[in-house]
Amino acid sequence: MSTREIVAEALVKQFGQFQAVKGVSFKVHSGDIFGFLGPNGAGKSTTVSMLTTLSLPTAGRATVGGYDVATQAGDVRRIAGVALQEVGIDPLMKSLELLTIQGQILGLSRKAAQSRGKELLDIVKLSDPAIIDRRVGKYSGGMRRRLDLALALVHEPSVLFLDEPTTGLDPASRRDVWDEVRRLNKRLGVTIFLTTQYLEEADELADRIAIIDGGVIVAEGTPGDLKAQIGTESINVAFRELETVDEATRAVSDMATRVQADGHVLRLYMSNAAAAVPAVVSRLQNAGLDMVSLTLTQPTLDDVFLKVTGKRMAVSEDKPKPASNRWARAS
Repeated sequence: MSTREIVAEALVKQFGQFQAVKGVSFKVHSGDIFGFLGPNGAGKSTTVSMLTTLSLPTAGRATVGGYDVATQAGDVRRIAGVALQEVGIDPLMKSLELLTIQGQILGLSRKAAQSRGKELLDIVKLSDPAIIDRRVGKYSGGMRRRLDLALALVHEPSVLFLDEPTTGLDPASRRDVWDEVRRLNKRLGVTIFLTTQYLEEADELADRIAIIDGGVIVAEGTPGDLKAQIGTESINVAFRELETVDEATRAVSDMATRVQADGHVLRLYMSNAAAAVPAVVSRLQNAGLDMVSLTLTQPTLDDVFLKVTGKRMAVSEDKPKPASNRWARAS
């Protein structure tokens, strides 16, 4: 029987001698938005590939909507929608034409497919007659992303996989897509599995987050819980030379609960960090270490990511290349 949960149990993916995913386990509850983060090569895409039945697990087990991804792949495809990172939409067609064709591929009559297409265009706020009459090649990036969401929803999935849905979009278009993801989740109760390279996006949208690195889950929890593990505040001191960061670390490490070197910046995590700023400045000046700047910040997911992976999330602003990503439902 179908549910809206996603469950991974000791999931493994092996490529020859290389193990890309090493016993990954997590659970996404019905109706949640789950953020899945990781640096390049961490196993994120490989995990998503297994969950969406595009590749078979080497070991372990995963279910989507209660169906096993290895033995019930057709059922998974029937109840799940997938919008991959590279949006493959024919630029010469119009939105309702694309949705109608998608519906017919998925077994609907032409009339039913048109009706479903109009309903979806209303859901993703593309139902203005002027927009419907426009060829999608003239849509903005945000409009194309919303149309791709509609295409993934034609067969009324209970689970939706979104792979970096806002990569390459300007900030305003990115916010538009965020609004649509929230609406889909709240209005339709769809469970959403979201991979993203924008930590702010995960913080804004996700009920829970998992970070994968080196093929293993290195952190999992709500955004608030993960940030709380870092501490309440951090003092961030920038220096011109990397060698100065090492010297500063030795000079002030006893003043903080945790210190982290991040390039030319030394981060000191402590409670009541604002009150400690004068003492930190005095200690550094007495050690003859010249600062470029000093800032005080609340913990962010960027701090969490840096702590658990030892690196910052690499964000590519390259626009996705057109490619076919349509994942039709199994009959």
